[in-house]
Amino acid sequence: MSLPIPRLAKGLALIAAAALLAGCGLPRSGPTRGEIFEGSVLRQGDAFILVVDDRVNAIASVAPALGFSSSFLNAGQVGSDTINPGDTLGLTIFENVTDGLLVPTGQNATILDEVQVDGGGFIFVPYAGRIRAAGNTPERVRQIITERLGDQTPDPQVQVRRLAGDGATVSVVGAVGAQGVYAIERPTRLLSEMLARAGGVAVDADIARVTVTRGDHTGQVWFEDIYETPGNDIALRDGDRIIVEEDTRSFTALGATGAQDLVPFESQTISAIEAIATVGGLNPNQADPTGVFVFRNEPEAIAEQLVGQEVTGTQRVVYVLDLTRPNGLFFARDFAIRDGDTVYVTEAPFSQFSKVIAALTGSLGAVNSVVGTAQTVTGG
Repeated sequence: MSLPIPRLAKGLALIAAAALLAGCGLPRSGPTRGEIFEGSVLRQGDAFILVVDDRVNAIASVAPALGFSSSFLNAGQVGSDTINPGDTLGLTIFENVTDGLLVPTGQNATILDEVQVDGGGFIFVPYAGRIRAAGNTPERVRQIITERLGDQTPDPQVQVRRLAGDGATVSVVGAVGAQGVYAIERPTRLLSEMLARAGGVAVDADIARVTVTRGDHTGQVWFEDIYETPGNDIALRDGDRIIVEEDTRSFTALGATGAQDLVPFESQTISAIEAIATVGGLNPNQADPTGVFVFRNEPEAIAEQLVGQEVTGTQRVVYVLDLTRPNGLFFARDFAIRDGDTVYVTEAPFSQFSKVIAALTGSLGAVNSVVGTAQTVTGG
């Protein structure tokens, strides 16, 4: 004897519900809060799980600082008129006689333009001989030439000009208005002045990094810090290489947020609250505000301070931000996100419950539709 159609429908519905609940195959954005805690060193995993508070923030929010070493900071400015090998000088010599040593007949001065300083730092001036120019100022070179010519012509007057040469130069490349090789001159002796000479930075000033390489030493600062901290506006040296680059740091946002993406830093520092806001905030239909996690590999020194015990090497650390705790939002606001962090927001238990209900409702609706069609066909 066959079962009545209504009883068959109820049976099928129960079977479908049991299959859904037993299979646990509902889609979700990632691990649950409980599953993350199972990864703790106190349970089955190898990660230290720490609830963020003021103490944790004071330790974990320390970020690598940019800056110049003392060798950069203590370097004095290159004299604006200091002559270097390879520089070009301009000489003008006046004589108070009608038949001078260097001045043509009928004139009172002769111009020796583009006198090149050789690799040894010397120049040659007729009747004055070979004169050391490198390391001296134009005024000192003027005095030397005057003294030597004074023995051969009465009261000579000499002018010495340092022209733009290829002796003291720096290279400026990267995100600037005009890349190139520039001479260190009176208006461009400091880093800020040279960057201005190169057309300024061509990226957002908030995330522009300036790197200076001098021999075997390299220093790096934020572009804004050159102006906010005068000490960072270092004096340049011959051969310096200046590179301007956009910040390449980023973090990953996953889980029940407005967007799941690899997110570049848009400022020098970013807090956990700002990171969540950057990707659209918490998903109001899914997110669990008690389950905001930050995954990070911490160096040994910081990890030991966090856990209060000796560890070896880099450690996996999971930071827990419970936004519902008293001061929870303040803790999240003070927690600094670092390059390479993963920010993950778990789904609320109610979200999974809703998915089960939705799945059951959809399944039962499909069963009832099939039963209804069968009853229509059989006339039941």
